[in-house]
Amino acid sequence: MRIGMLTGGGDCPGLNAVIRAAVTRGIQAYGHEFVGFRDGWKGPLEGLTRPLGLEDVSGILAQGGTILGSSRTNPYSVDGGLDRIRTNIQDAGIDALIAIGGEDTLGVAKKLTDDGLGVVGVPKTIDNDLSATDYTFGFDTAVMIATESIDRVRTTAQSHHRALVVEVMGRHAGWIALHAGMAGGANVILVPEREFDIEQVAAWAQTCFDRGVAPIVVASEGALPIGGAESLKTGELDAFGHIRLGGIADWVAGEIETRTGIETRSVILGHLQRGGTPTAYDRVLSTRFGLHAADAVNDGDFGKMVALHGTDIVRVSLAEAVGTLKTVPPERMTEAEVFFG
Repeated sequence: MRIGMLTGGGDCPGLNAVIRAAVTRGIQAYGHEFVGFRDGWKGPLEGLTRPLGLEDVSGILAQGGTILGSSRTNPYSVDGGLDRIRTNIQDAGIDALIAIGGEDTLGVAKKLTDDGLGVVGVPKTIDNDLSATDYTFGFDTAVMIATESIDRVRTTAQSHHRALVVEVMGRHAGWIALHAGMAGGANVILVPEREFDIEQVAAWAQTCFDRGVAPIVVASEGALPIGGAESLKTGELDAFGHIRLGGIADWVAGEIETRTGIETRSVILGHLQRGGTPTAYDRVLSTRFGLHAADAVNDGDFGKMVALHGTDIVRVSLAEAVGTLKTVPPERMTEAEVFFG
């Protein structure tokens, strides 16, 4: 069998570990051949390929990013996109695809499966917002980076008697903010799942300052004030219709300073959260996902995504995986609120 692989969407620590595991398993256990499609769905759309042999994946386990490149290309927004993919896959002699990505990438994978192509999905998103899997790889790395950043800015905040607002990724789900905020001892955590009262946020900051603590606020990029709108970097949309968010930390910092008189600064972590080498946890999870993805393709079990349930890797339908976003439940925020203020 000749298997194509691609990585779509934002880069993420652990992508190369998935590629390495799937290729190694597929070649050594089953004798399959692998071809890499470059730059996400742009690869099969435009026929962009590269070799993927054992020598090509040697030594990439700890390497960040993806050796295949990535993009946010949506073939269903391109005239004749499906026909072009069919033709290019056929010309490359591809029998099946392994698509590694988040909601958008796997949403395309589901549509292609419905249209008759054999695809197996691997869940990738640092936001940890894919349904049907307990965790996605890249999330642990992002949380570790954000937590270390919170630890570092806290010492500066304390030294200068300031409040600090740290903005982390999370368009519609606040998992990074919740986990990093709790791990870093944040005094306030703001997530997209719950609109926040800026007066209450300022009051919590003042309470901290009154007892000699430098307030640390952790905010998801998609966090919303009551009755407010998302903070946008630009009004531009990507190929999947997403507006680029960013800047909520700047707004919250300004409001805290205005309402309390406390000097307040903001830090936007941005791409730092998904760059660099993956944590040990993400390397192991990525490797297990890659091994099981190769098994699923060999079994011809298409239209499925490998997923983590407890400590087991299982197969779930792509429809289940992308049907709804996995968001932070109210009870998790109730736990975190014990430490607010």
